[in-house]
Amino acid sequence: MKQNGERQAETTASTASLRAISRGAAQPGTISGHLIGQLRILEEMKSAITGLQAQIAVAFDLAQRAEQAEAGIPVAERGKGVGAQVALARRESPYRGSRLLGLAKALVTEMPRTLAALSSGQLNEWRATLLVKETACLSVEDRASVDEELAPDTGTFNSAGDKAIIAAAKAAAYRRDPRSVAQRSSHAASERTVSLRPAPDTMTYLTALLPVAQGVAVYAALTRTADSARSSGDPRNRGQVMADSLVERTTGTAGGVSGIELQVVMTDRTLFQGDSEPARLQGYGIVPAPWARTLIGAGQSTTQVGTKAAASQNQDLKVWLRRLYTAPASGELLAMDSKARLFPPRLRRFIEARDHGCRTPYCDAPIRHIDHIVPWHSGGTTTLDNGAGLCEACNHTKENPGWNAKPLLADAHTLQIRTPTGHSYHSTAPPLPGHARTRRPASADEGGP
Repeated sequence: MKQNGERQAETTASTASLRAISRGAAQPGTISGHLIGQLRILEEMKSAITGLQAQIAVAFDLAQRAEQAEAGIPVAERGKGVGAQVALARRESPYRGSRLLGLAKALVTEMPRTLAALSSGQLNEWRATLLVKETACLSVEDRASVDEELAPDTGTFNSAGDKAIIAAAKAAAYRRDPRSVAQRSSHAASERTVSLRPAPDTMTYLTALLPVAQGVAVYAALTRTADSARSSGDPRNRGQVMADSLVERTTGTAGGVSGIELQVVMTDRTLFQGDSEPARLQGYGIVPAPWARTLIGAGQSTTQVGTKAAASQNQDLKVWLRRLYTAPASGELLAMDSKARLFPPRLRRFIEARDHGCRTPYCDAPIRHIDHIVPWHSGGTTTLDNGAGLCEACNHTKENPGWNAKPLLADAHTLQIRTPTGHSYHSTAPPLPGHARTRRPASADEGGP
């Protein structure tokens, strides 16, 4: 670990190189050449700034651990919440903040030549991340050896693309420690998962991370089904048949929706009067009003409020309509109260409909926990105002020493999050369909101590 003096010297050197970059690079005489020259200079400055951010993040981590040690926090607990604070400062999600902190530690303490290449503008942050990622399975010594072998600061990767950098790092890592690389490949199977993320035009990306044999087998089975359907005269194209087959085999239903709860929030005007105000689908985001009406079968005479009804010509979709009442002026969901220690199911649903996603700033993760903003053990009540939807990681982070949160009086539900450094951040619940929210004035302490 470098001493403070060495780290400050590196920071000063990086700042000097950044200034040199901003002054250097003789510009061609034409306007176009001048503009392209500026783009190159700014790109190199971005890389240099990223190098400075990495050094600052590591220094912040050390400072936090020292302060926590003085406060008597056990060794195993020190450093928790540092990544979340980095994320808030850089306006990133907590997950991304932890990754950025890990990248910074690897560059500053184990891969100085990659850091030098980043600080001088020869690598951007993404390509430095690739080098760190491909050497993550190595010991500190072997990783430093690979960094020395590749010597990115000498221009090794000038004109090289992402694939070339990955290949070079993988080859160097395998030469140093083939056993660790092989173990990493075998461990990768334990990380298999399925994820969902929004795509444009009311579509989604359903992604499965599978071992190669299973992934190839699934794709081959869907391909055979599509080829068979096409040879039988099916008018759908190959990709459409594969997608439909995946849905049908997974859900066991031709349409793929029956029996699954989809929470769509919309105004009564959109539902019954054909208004164009878009709706919001829980777990996805904003969807067009006609699409939402088609989904729930609002145009069919059989749909009744509070009763089940056939809702589509192509599938047996059962629909429940649940009323949510809002304040006329602000559109804020009206409060509910409970004496229970845990949030009851209906209040949980209420908060999920209001918050839509994790309420930590910049975090887009789905809600996993309904949290007491003011903790129950500190006198917090189980009410709508004192409840917030959080992802699991953010809920655990706010329980670390020095973190606290409180609800604020505002037209829309707003909570204030304060970090151990005294910096404050605000989170306002997203507006419901049909209610345009006025911009909240910037707080004097937003992001500052």
